[in-house]
Amino acid sequence: MTDFYFSAWRRTVAVLALALPSLAGAQCSRDIQVPVSAIGASVVVNGASIGGIYPDLLRSMGTRLGCNFIFTAVPRARLEAMFEAGKADLLMPASSTLRRDQHGLFIPMLGSRPLLISLQGARAPINTMQELIERRELRVALVRGYDYGAPYQALAKELSSQGRLFYEVDALSVARLMQSGFIDATIMAPTILAGVAQNDARVYGLADRLRLEALPELPWGMSGIYLSRKSLTAEDQATLRDLLEKTGRSGSLMDAFQRHHRQELLSLSIRPR
Repeated sequence: MTDFYFSAWRRTVAVLALALPSLAGAQCSRDIQVPVSAIGASVVVNGASIGGIYPDLLRSMGTRLGCNFIFTAVPRARLEAMFEAGKADLLMPASSTLRRDQHGLFIPMLGSRPLLISLQGARAPINTMQELIERRELRVALVRGYDYGAPYQALAKELSSQGRLFYEVDALSVARLMQSGFIDATIMAPTILAGVAQNDARVYGLADRLRLEALPELPWGMSGIYLSRKSLTAEDQATLRDLLEKTGRSGSLMDAFQRHHRQELLSLSIRPR
């Protein structure tokens, strides 16, 4: 982890502890199971150690709320499957989608927008998904398990049919392919790729070379945390929902992102709830 991100992480822990609201007398009935996958500065997995903006948020919440969150690291695609099967109490961070809504209650925390990400260069701009589809020379990698809605899934299906799509297990794998020149572009929130580039020496410096392009088919939406309807009791759902909603309104999560990422990156992809 770089000095910039380590210092930001320490400040985040301290500030969250002071900023988070509390609920008098509220507590969870059991340990809350939270499988996670590495996702930029939001979730950082370093061997057996799991940290980052969202785990730190929950740990600070747990101290005040009387809830114990158990974190385990899994690939993102497996995390999605576990949540759908009722084997994960929380899914985070996550965009709101109809498929996920079938299995959980969505708590919005931030405004978020995925972007088309490539390396700086002289190629002509890409303004729509159709233009990307027509640029058959461009190879694209996506993280298996990421879901930004129906247009994103339709694009992935079309690129796959053209033989131009590569699915990877995590954002670091995508970053390494981009660094090597094997792929030309990806789609995700740029804070994810930038966070990976700052935390892993193999792709260090990549964040300063990124080209970011907004696609109208991928508009601003909400990013947050899903609570499982299958595994959590109604009482635990209510307890966690209340505190998460208060935390989302407090602005403490946005403050944490501002301590981890530079403003020019945030302005394109993250905004307050």
